[in-house]
Amino acid sequence: MRFSSRVATTVVTLPLMLGLAACGSDKTATVNAGTTPTPVSTPVTTPSQAPERVAPAVAHLNTASFLPAMKKSMVGKDSVKMTMKMVAGGQTMTVTGRQTMKPVAMQLEMNGAAFGGKAKMIVVKDMLYLSTPDVPAGKYLKIDPKDSSNPMAASLGGMLNDMDPSKTFESFDGGLKAAKFVKTETLDGRKVDRYAVTVDMAAALKAKGQKMVAGMPKTLVYTIWMGSTDHLMYKIFFEMAGVSMTMNASDWGKPISIKAPPASKIISR
Repeated sequence: MRFSSRVATTVVTLPLMLGLAACGSDKTATVNAGTTPTPVSTPVTTPSQAPERVAPAVAHLNTASFLPAMKKSMVGKDSVKMTMKMVAGGQTMTVTGRQTMKPVAMQLEMNGAAFGGKAKMIVVKDMLYLSTPDVPAGKYLKIDPKDSSNPMAASLGGMLNDMDPSKTFESFDGGLKAAKFVKTETLDGRKVDRYAVTVDMAAALKAKGQKMVAGMPKTLVYTIWMGSTDHLMYKIFFEMAGVSMTMNASDWGKPISIKAPPASKIISR
């Protein structure tokens, strides 16, 4: 392969997590944490004037309510489309794709020098199909993540677990340190709330049975844009060790069909 398996794993895992790795339940949150309402002024009326209707206070999420709200928002939303841009070492990588969670499947197209140009990946029924510039045009390598004799399988094997949102939630329940509302904005014509989400990386990795990697910060701040009313994640951004990543998500819950390549397009090595 022209691109490193580590880069491939990172690029695939981040968008599929859809920012859920940045979320968790705050074990120290108190019952009074609640939500933070926006102050509302009291209208003044006169005998000749009918009382004005006042919009209800907008309740924003906080450390205690952030993950539960995101979990609730994903109920029944078993598919999503995504685009991602990552900049690392002066190189730009882009990924476009779509995913279903039930059943677990995905289809990605990756562009950038790290992939030797353009690469495609399909995951269906626990099998990986990979097309890279050093594979004949239109053909795919079939990779069984459980094949211990295949180095690529070993590096990508954990990806399937990361694709399961329920497992992601469980893995990062202890990682959240803080979730702070920043401001309300408009994204692609949709009203969204921006949050700064701080994650304890050691705690998050420990929950997944992994250890800290050299150079990784103790905490990482994700910027997450969630729908103001539906609490679905539509955008996420972070910077770490000279790497920046921006991902956009759309079409939550809309029908998606992902199929394995036909036998005529599969090759082996």
